[in-house]
Amino acid sequence: MKPETRKPATEFDRIAGKVGRRMKGKSLLEVGADGVAIITINNPPLNLLSADVLLSFKENVEQALLRDDVKAIVITGSKGKFSGGFDVTAFGKKGNHGKLGFWSIEFITDILEAARKPFVAAIDGLALGGGLEIALACHARISTSSAQLALPELRYGILPGFGGTQRLPRLVGLHKALEMILMSKFVNGDTAKSLGLVDAISSADELITTACHWAKDILNYRRPWAASLYKTDRLEPLAEARMILKHARMEAKKQSPNLKHPLVCIDVIEEGLVHGPRAALWKESEALAELRQSDTCRSLVYFFFAQNRTSKIPGITDLGLIPRKVKTVAVVGGGIMGSSIVTAFILSNYSVILKEVNEKALLAGIERVKVNLQDHVNKGKLAKAKLDKILCLFKGVLHYEGFREVDMVIEAVSENTYLKQKIFAELERYCPPHCILASSSSMINLNLIGERTKSQNRIVGTHFFSQAHLMPLLEIVRTEKTSPQVIVDLLAIGKKMRKIPLVVRNYTGFAINRMFFPYSQAAMRLVEHGVDLYQIDQAVTGFGMTMGPFRMIDFVGFGVVTAMKAQFSKNSGETYYESKLISVMQEDNRTGGTTQKGFYMYDSESKVTPNPDIKKYVNKARSISGISVDYELMKLSDEEIVEMILFPVVNEACCLLEDRIVVKASDLDIASVKGMGFPEYRGGIIFWADTLGSTYICSKLEKWSKTYGAFFNPCRYLVERASKRMSLGGVGQARSQL
Repeated sequence: MKPETRKPATEFDRIAGKVGRRMKGKSLLEVGADGVAIITINNPPLNLLSADVLLSFKENVEQALLRDDVKAIVITGSKGKFSGGFDVTAFGKKGNHGKLGFWSIEFITDILEAARKPFVAAIDGLALGGGLEIALACHARISTSSAQLALPELRYGILPGFGGTQRLPRLVGLHKALEMILMSKFVNGDTAKSLGLVDAISSADELITTACHWAKDILNYRRPWAASLYKTDRLEPLAEARMILKHARMEAKKQSPNLKHPLVCIDVIEEGLVHGPRAALWKESEALAELRQSDTCRSLVYFFFAQNRTSKIPGITDLGLIPRKVKTVAVVGGGIMGSSIVTAFILSNYSVILKEVNEKALLAGIERVKVNLQDHVNKGKLAKAKLDKILCLFKGVLHYEGFREVDMVIEAVSENTYLKQKIFAELERYCPPHCILASSSSMINLNLIGERTKSQNRIVGTHFFSQAHLMPLLEIVRTEKTSPQVIVDLLAIGKKMRKIPLVVRNYTGFAINRMFFPYSQAAMRLVEHGVDLYQIDQAVTGFGMTMGPFRMIDFVGFGVVTAMKAQFSKNSGETYYESKLISVMQEDNRTGGTTQKGFYMYDSESKVTPNPDIKKYVNKARSISGISVDYELMKLSDEEIVEMILFPVVNEACCLLEDRIVVKASDLDIASVKGMGFPEYRGGIIFWADTLGSTYICSKLEKWSKTYGAFFNPCRYLVERASKRMSLGGVGQARSQL
């Protein structure tokens, strides 16, 4: 007998062997009597395209193409969702992700799109990333009006890798495709139809039936049989296209100067216009393979999952508690923050009562709310027809009598401990026993605020960020006596308001303001030692911060910073640094953005220019403090400035971990990005610090503390981690640090 010969393993065999018995998701194939096969992507809840799903999907596509009883194929997703795209858990991981071009070219292009049987995508719910790219390769797309379609890959540091860079421009035109891809912009079914992204709109009930009819119409030549990859009628002429791409590159460099992947994506799109879509698919696959191993991808994927973990609180969310219904919310104080909080609750369909001390203040607060809502209308975020309807949810009062039926009250007055204590004592008298008593304070210890009440178990902090109806973060502050039920309620409220919740323990400044207080302190110290103020802001924004420390001080106002200094000076001990610069400027009525005069000057059109008198104030502050210019510090590079500004922030973050103010280190990463403008593509303050290594950061701080004082002293947590070469965000495992 001849020995049995084995066929060489195909790429499919290699991938299938790796997936092996771990297969969980799959796709389903059903063939109707009319000869239309329906392939359903089935990996709930989002029908993600994990390796097992893709393998099953490929098998079913090939089976449907081989079967004589199948004349046409409809692709859809289970439970009202087409597909949420490729499984993000695979992004940023090292390893073999299959032969280059296997999925994008060999399967999607050469098998699915090139098939002699028509494919129609039936889209409901989400069609994102790779899911939408599969739909783009089909010969037609039918969608519900409410479906959400997008290619959001750039959010994760990569680019569309299943042909989206080539097919989307050929369906909707280059300009719109660039907008959708570079901005990760979502469009609903109706908008997709107007763009040419989908061919028809159907109700959810009739979606599959409509798609089946469309597939048979293509088969019988009653509708066009079009391969998206080779359409050219929506593409601009090459000269015009190159101008569009040039402008896109300029905008990408302006908005994200430190990021490579948006520019790579534009290059890939241009490749298709110049050398044809087939060549561009290979370039797309090569770019994807490189980008998915990048630091940016790893950082963004980490941040994505860290953000989803903020609502998991051990000892709180694992108790089986069910959130109580909160229908009516009262806000005490209608200033800028109070009115912004009212706006946020109204936009989330809560009934809201605003209380003020007199008629004039109340009318001013109501007007601020109306202006906020009108601004939403002007920006297209709120339909004008809905404005009057949601305003019916809102009323103003001058007395607490109207608080008898409220479910939650948020105190939003100025940072005055005595005033807040007085308000809470009154709230306890008028509000029902189940009512949550919350303070929007950004810094004052809640134990002080609730000192005069007996309802310690329902007192909680709800620290919104300015402006509350625009900023995504909600810092939920719990005391040792705050009921777990109250925290569960607040998590549910935050979810309804589309806020990212961050649960922290009670402490002066809580987590975010405490962590970033050294940000401005370090900057002040450098300036008083001779470093140019505007170089500091330029270096830090060049690193990726939304605002430099001095621009941020102007934004929040000198009064707020002064109040924070008063609070933190009581707890910081020898590490507190008292700069005279702000007080010197306040004496001359320079108080930041509110007076349009601070470290920068602001005109009526919000144009920002350096303050020409800043050297005068710096010299006066330096004279009062008795500090002399340090000529070595004046030679600092931008990179060294960034380290001297941000390493004290890392150190304070370590103090928060040591004091157990936050549940997990990743919460500080979310706080730094969403609360203080740290660059998301660096993963957050702790994640970034770990890329440098605890030993490096600790050694730098120790060196500076010897020269420039105790402000730079590394805390015990950081010293211990550095001595063991451990990560700051890890749970104890040692890591190599070179």
